Amino acid sequence: MSLADRLKWIGPGLVTGAADDDPSGIATYSQAGAQFGTGLMWTMTLAYPLMVAVQLASARVGRVTGDGLARSLKEVMPRWLVIALVALLFVANTINIGADLAAMGEASALVVGGGKHAFTVGLALLSLLLQLYVPYHRYSHYLKWLTLVLLAYVALLLVVKVDWAAAVRGLVVPTIAGHGALIAIVAIFGTTISPYLFFWQAAQEVEELEQDAEREPLTEEASQARDALKRIRWDTIVGMAVSNIVALAIILGTATTLHAAGKTDIQSAADAAQALKPLAGSLAFVTFSLGIVGTGLLAVPVLAGSSGYAVCEVGGWRASLERKPSRAIAFYSVITLGMLLGVAIDWSPISPMKALFWSAVINGVAAVPILVGLMLVVSERHIMGHFTAPRSLKFFGWLATAVMGIAAIAMIAMPG
Repeated sequence: MSLADRLKWIGPGLVTGAADDDPSGIATYSQAGAQFGTGLMWTMTLAYPLMVAVQLASARVGRVTGDGLARSLKEVMPRWLVIALVALLFVANTINIGADLAAMGEASALVVGGGKHAFTVGLALLSLLLQLYVPYHRYSHYLKWLTLVLLAYVALLLVVKVDWAAAVRGLVVPTIAGHGALIAIVAIFGTTISPYLFFWQAAQEVEELEQDAEREPLTEEASQARDALKRIRWDTIVGMAVSNIVALAIILGTATTLHAAGKTDIQSAADAAQALKPLAGSLAFVTFSLGIVGTGLLAVPVLAGSSGYAVCEVGGWRASLERKPSRAIAFYSVITLGMLLGVAIDWSPISPMKALFWSAVINGVAAVPILVGLMLVVSERHIMGHFTAPRSLKFFGWLATAVMGIAAIAMIAMPG
């Protein structure tokens, strides 16, 4: 198969991977690099096979069953527990939306000048209108092209002087320097293996099914399995690789500049961008700032959309970005509510950077029960038919669950 053919396979996995590097991720990776230098880069080495496994499992659920993750979770968990997990997802996503929008507004004001609240409201309105009135088949195309903004963070390494020997050591030698590092590790895993991404990628596979009349859920049309599962595997591996490379670039870039200069306390997006300016120049400052805006425009719809999909799957309501708002009232109501509450958070006294970081920590803890449910779903023959997860996927999926659980317990139990 040619490279051109393989590129056609790239879709939901790439968008999911790119959305993983939202302003929450940028904040978390920036704080990790500023505080601990290259010392926590090994977390991304460990995270890569785990995030691939988790997203493969999520995509597999959608493509095999034709249902989203929340609907499938009801097959292996009590309904009340699924409702509680989806409610937690909505709360975490809304906090994340608010913090992302605030960071986007602040970054825009830094580059262009003016009031950050006005930029926040404008960007929120733009994102909401796109979700409401642009059908999925076009919207997903825009999201795919928007992933190119992530190259800005890789380009950042070209304008700073990198200690590559230290970078290699950081990739392969695990170090944990106290309780603060442990919290950072949970936050890193929480922003790379994040619950909203599970629901989103499963839902996008369902959306893709509905866009192609020839495609059917694999439980109904097993002959499509070979090509479908191969596409999902390639798409997810590439998408998570992009996510991982960008995360490493941010950690390494801030380690090389902020940490090396002793600027370890990053309180806001303005702090991170402005601290880079005298150390790495105006180009690095603009790159970092605009990257926050671009990744936010990609990630905020994913956050709001995943809440909409999850809530409607539990409630049994229509959920699709392809439908007009009048044909999926509950779905778009959840999205709109999440966006409005997110904008309201912008007027709170909470620092956007701190909110982003701690929302990643919350996600790291909340992911554990959802991962348990996901792995039970992909292992159940009465749900997945002949397409239950292979042993390798089960191994890395359960390993991801264990790693997330151990990290969260250690963070809580370890004295400060």
